[in-house]
Amino acid sequence: GCARDWDGLTCWPRATFGEVVKIPCPRFFEEFTSFLQRNCTQEEYWSEPFPPYTIACGFDEGSSKGPEDQKSYYSAFWRVYTAGYAASVTSLITALIVFAAFRKFHCTRNYIHMHLFVSFILRAVAVFTKDAVLFADETMDHCLMSTVACKAAVAFFQFSILANFFWLLIEGIYLQTLLLLTFVSNKKFVWWFIFTGWGAPTVVMFAWVLTRIHQQNTGCWDDDENGVVLWIIKGPILLTVLINFIIFINVIRILVHKLKSQEGGGSHSSHFVRLAKSTLLLIPLFGVHYIVFAFFPESTGLEARLYIELGLGSFQGFVVALLYCFSNAEVQTELKKQLCKWQHQEYLTFTHKHGTLSRETSPVNYVTQLSLLDKISPKRRTSVLQDGVTTV
Repeated sequence: GCARDWDGLTCWPRATFGEVVKIPCPRFFEEFTSFLQRNCTQEEYWSEPFPPYTIACGFDEGSSKGPEDQKSYYSAFWRVYTAGYAASVTSLITALIVFAAFRKFHCTRNYIHMHLFVSFILRAVAVFTKDAVLFADETMDHCLMSTVACKAAVAFFQFSILANFFWLLIEGIYLQTLLLLTFVSNKKFVWWFIFTGWGAPTVVMFAWVLTRIHQQNTGCWDDDENGVVLWIIKGPILLTVLINFIIFINVIRILVHKLKSQEGGGSHSSHFVRLAKSTLLLIPLFGVHYIVFAFFPESTGLEARLYIELGLGSFQGFVVALLYCFSNAEVQTELKKQLCKWQHQEYLTFTHKHGTLSRETSPVNYVTQLSLLDKISPKRRTSVLQDGVTTV
């Protein structure tokens, strides 16, 4: 028969002589309802795919991208999200150092922010790791690749995605609780948040790995999943997105009520501007943009989904660090004070060193040193007297 074959786009399973293999188009094409077929000939060769990729998978050579153009497009998109995740990691690590270095920022709110930052960092590192393990070698046969390293990379990637969504949910729950209640500053709530934010993804991940091992232990665990395996991961993610979207709407409602009560019939334009700012700040914190495609099939609007979930999503960590650390007035004030303190210390150190060098090289200081030497050195005094007598 014909061995498993990787044609650069799709993995074709093993087939017997004369068997016709039928598989769906690769997931990165927009049309998933179309199918490709190949025949295992008696000469032990695979036939060419029919219909061709250019016809079966939602595009044709005359009006859209061919396979090579499609590959070039996704290569360019890879550079975009790699830059986004790199910017996110850099800014998030810097924000973590700022929050950890100053005791003034050690509070429940910032503890939750710091865990969210860590989840974004893990997500970026997982993307880099997965790309390095699975896609660094373009000649790699993805049909035969099934190593512990690539499975661990995919499992780590899935865990980081889950942890990130759960910490986005915890941010939403904490903010709504903060608006409704006044006793959430107690540190005991932090431990509940930490337990939920890291414990829940760990449990889900453990269940997913066990199910994968016993039911679908194929490839690098990055292929199309069956219903049970798919929903172990997708179910909790959709649940967190839905709950966070409901919290987002409720928080906006609370903000509208509070702004109206504060302004007491003031300017409508000012009220709208403040509400718009509050809304824009909450969107990256809650990950509300994920709701756009959360409940649609993956084949729906693939390019738009890529731009929103990969393109914008890769910069989400950078935006969160910018809004909730570097643009924060308290952080800016504290950094300015610390900078002024460092400058003042450097100035004092410089003036002290400069003053010491000036005194050491001064002629007055040299004469003073000679006079002190005369006072403390009897031998020098005797020699001076003898010289004086000889001269006379």
